[in-house]
Amino acid sequence: MSASKSNATTSGSSPSPPNHNGVLEARGGNGHDSDDADNLLEAMGYKAELVRTRSTWHVAFMSFVLASIPYGLATTLYYPLQGGGPAVVVWGWVLVSLIILCVAASLGEITSVYPTAGGVYYQTFMLAPAKIRRVSAYICGWCYVVGNITITLAVQFGTTLFFVACVNVFTDENGDGIWGGADGAPTYQIFLTFVAVTVLCTLISTYGNRWLHHLDTFAIFWTFAGIIAILIAVLAVAKEGRRSAKYALTHFEPTSGWPAGWSFMVGLLHAGYATSSTGMVISMCEEVQHPATQVPKAMVITIIINTIGGLLFLVPLMFVLPDLAMLVALPNGQPTPVIIKTAVGSASGAIGLLIPIMVLAILCGTACTTAASRCTWAFARDGAIPGSKLWKKVDPKLDLPFNAMMLSMVVQIVLGAIYFGSPTAFNAFSGVGVISLTLSYAAPIAVSMIEGRRQVTGGKFYLGKFGWVLNGIALAWSALALPLFCMPAYVPVPVEYVNYAPAVLVGFVTISSIWYFVWGRKNYRGPPTESVGVHATLSHQAADATPSKKDTLPKSC
Repeated sequence: MSASKSNATTSGSSPSPPNHNGVLEARGGNGHDSDDADNLLEAMGYKAELVRTRSTWHVAFMSFVLASIPYGLATTLYYPLQGGGPAVVVWGWVLVSLIILCVAASLGEITSVYPTAGGVYYQTFMLAPAKIRRVSAYICGWCYVVGNITITLAVQFGTTLFFVACVNVFTDENGDGIWGGADGAPTYQIFLTFVAVTVLCTLISTYGNRWLHHLDTFAIFWTFAGIIAILIAVLAVAKEGRRSAKYALTHFEPTSGWPAGWSFMVGLLHAGYATSSTGMVISMCEEVQHPATQVPKAMVITIIINTIGGLLFLVPLMFVLPDLAMLVALPNGQPTPVIIKTAVGSASGAIGLLIPIMVLAILCGTACTTAASRCTWAFARDGAIPGSKLWKKVDPKLDLPFNAMMLSMVVQIVLGAIYFGSPTAFNAFSGVGVISLTLSYAAPIAVSMIEGRRQVTGGKFYLGKFGWVLNGIALAWSALALPLFCMPAYVPVPVEYVNYAPAVLVGFVTISSIWYFVWGRKNYRGPPTESVGVHATLSHQAADATPSKKDTLPKSC
């Protein structure tokens, strides 16, 4: 580990030991909140190995970049347009944003009690009843890691497809895009571009680690400058005229083949994908100065910023929307460049407006790569991934888990080869990412509710009486998202356009299950909380002078 340590300001007080249930209380012994994040981390059973350089706004900006509005909305705009058009685009975004605000608040409340890079995995272990905490944490951890890696893969692949579509705003004499002509870019070129984007983002994340928070800060100003430029340009020029407010905000024309109501729901993949990164930033807790307060606040702040930024981007595009049937028939599935080019009337003007989104795409990929490597490292640290001894190492020169980052990159490239067999591979990657992350977010929220939410009452972001309602909405969304994102975008669907999300998800479940029964059942013990639990028991026994065996966490947990 590097000689550099956390620069968090300490208050001179150390965090109190866990209570009778092994719950960590982020308070100082004198009754005041403790700012010593490293001591709190040690109380959770871990040694501080990463450098704490991020403030609340740095975390908020990174969380914003993980979602990357407008990039995340631009690359998946095809789904709500096919699901019903402007009404699904605008109101689907508002609806999902409000739901995800409940998810962010619920996760923030739990994170304020358990601020570690293990994130929802560690939280599930600590919150779940003793009899099921080990298997619950194991399942949640795999979902969290798979979700982080596949959503990063979806970002890199989406960036590739978006870049190709942006280049193809320039056309030849026949009106075909200059990259690939009438037949589109060859499959191997798409794949090689994807590999290049993935490697580039990994290199930036690896060798630019100490400057990443500056990139995140730059990204938010760059984003809103780009959004404002697009808003003004498309509405001011509007070469083919402007739609009425009624059309832009309420027109509903499903072309997916699904019944109208379900078509609207399938179109929510657009907003679900853009907001799926909500809990990924929890993996950065061990690089944040005061994670118990900063990370929860940042998660909620980001959703609010994203909602506003998304509306500023989407609503103007709906006012200049060209023929809907033409957009949903685009073979590359990327309508945003076409909409902007149609509105400004020239390829040069369109590419000028698209460049901010293209830059943001790389920044988004870099942020996702960073988060994915941290959660992979945290899960490997507890021995839950095959070859954990290799993946849990922290490079002393780079101050980051380099091996875990390489593992994430290799898995992404291998899975990206699915594109050779299915042109809808992006749908599979984004679907698996959303499903896995949604499941992992639901796990700690569900077990917290099962336990009566008593463990979170001592947190610094306690939701009080509103917690039950917000937790309930978060779980209801999770129950809907699971079948929703396994569905094909339209029916009937040819074999080559089948949604492979369920197949990829089952593949990961199979690998994790085999590893659990081969090795994990006997060797995996979850986070190193046993000694903490014993410490808590002894502390309270001494105070109460009434020893009780039930307060000690069993070693089998």
